[in-house]
Amino acid sequence: MSGAELRETHVGIVVLIGDRAYKMKKPVRTGFLDFSTLELRREALRRELELNRRLSPDVYLGISDVSAARPDGEPAEVAEHLLVMRRMPADRRLATLLATGEDISGPLRDLARLVARFHAGAERGPAVNAQGTREALRNRWQDNVVETRAILGAPLDDAAIEHIERLAMRFVDGRGPLFDRRIADDRIVDGHGDLIADDVFLLDDGPRVLDCLEFDDRLRYLDALDDVAFLAMDLERLGAPHRAAEFLDAYVAFSGDPAPSALRHHYTAYRAFVRAKVACLRHAQGDAAAAAAAVEYAEVARRHLERGAVRLALVGGLPGTGKTTVAGGLADRFGAVVLSSDRIRKELAGIDPTARAGAAYREGLYRAEHTEALYRELLDRAGELLARGESVILDASWTSALHRQEAEKLAKDTHSELIQLECRTSTEVAAQRLRSRPVGSSDATAQIAAQMAVAADEWPDAVILSTSGTVEESLRHATSVWQAATHEGFDRQATGERRGGASLHSGNGT
Repeated sequence: MSGAELRETHVGIVVLIGDRAYKMKKPVRTGFLDFSTLELRREALRRELELNRRLSPDVYLGISDVSAARPDGEPAEVAEHLLVMRRMPADRRLATLLATGEDISGPLRDLARLVARFHAGAERGPAVNAQGTREALRNRWQDNVVETRAILGAPLDDAAIEHIERLAMRFVDGRGPLFDRRIADDRIVDGHGDLIADDVFLLDDGPRVLDCLEFDDRLRYLDALDDVAFLAMDLERLGAPHRAAEFLDAYVAFSGDPAPSALRHHYTAYRAFVRAKVACLRHAQGDAAAAAAAVEYAEVARRHLERGAVRLALVGGLPGTGKTTVAGGLADRFGAVVLSSDRIRKELAGIDPTARAGAAYREGLYRAEHTEALYRELLDRAGELLARGESVILDASWTSALHRQEAEKLAKDTHSELIQLECRTSTEVAAQRLRSRPVGSSDATAQIAAQMAVAADEWPDAVILSTSGTVEESLRHATSVWQAATHEGFDRQATGERRGGASLHSGNGT
């Protein structure tokens, strides 16, 4: 660490000598900062010292004056100010450790604990909360999209930017209650604002985090999950998605953050798109290598927006067609919430969900008024979950076109992706499943299933999911539909069979 080094950016200079680093601001003025006078540069260094001591007090040591001697013997004048820092060992930089393949599971967990503790004590208040609203996030997305589109010769094509913008706006527009809850729960903080792997050092006595964003307070006022998502995005970009997930999981555990996984994906995407914009700017300034970086960052943004898109899935079909199995399997794969019509019907009636309540078709608990109340409750509960960022799977027969129209309206109102799956198998297979099914919340029989088939409305918008084969085959097909739902112009016929035959049990088997 003894050798001297000089590093320069467009706004500053860092001199590394021995175990110290000396940082100086250049006398520049840009659209977002002003270091044009000595006083402004000293104030900027003072603010940087104050803010960074929140996370690494033993690294940021103080401010030193550089004086210029005067030939007339008068007292020397201060010519410049320097931020004095403890020099960090380059081989303990997080980005370097990732490249060398060192096992950093423990130190990464320590880092998550440090940041969670920092966020717990971070400044909060009305000015901070103002940057955590849905409107503020929407404006930041729009600004970044507009600025990226305006860059001449940007390596991102219009279709890629449009896809990212559409998914980002759909998430933000439909999640008002989620962002309101984040503010009410004090999750908006004066954070770090620029958490990347190059500025994190994993030392034997614990992690050190450097270089927070100091030139604009509003850019540091953000959701705590947004703050850590920046580093998760950077870890993924550096080829370590498992480390990104590991870090976020640990942070959530230490902070007790109840955010849905969709919000993690969204903030990761936002940070990636900001970096894509910056890479486009570098490319426009003559950095040819930045083109690949821009495309890579945009791909990270796209991937997370698709994963984090909120979905409303209707998994329907007649009794015995396997819809409950499919619904549960999808929920396990994608972390969605399942709402079961069989259970909720009995909850509404004050009956134990596992108790028998058998009756003839459309009699007893299955009379029309009970069924109407059931679907209202299903959609009401789903609406609350969707607005909070949770994907929802509704396990019901969905034989009524009217009920499906109401679900479609809910998806539209909450800007959620609508998935419609109709499970099918042969009449014989369904009847055998109903006979051998253990006691549970469903009371359907083969006779009731036949009567339902006669009365059921056609479901032309559903992907037909044959469940005559193995569970894994059915789930593989359902998974492809789930993943394709974020594509604009999503076509059920691109992912499923065309409807054929008169019987709703007429699946051909796979």
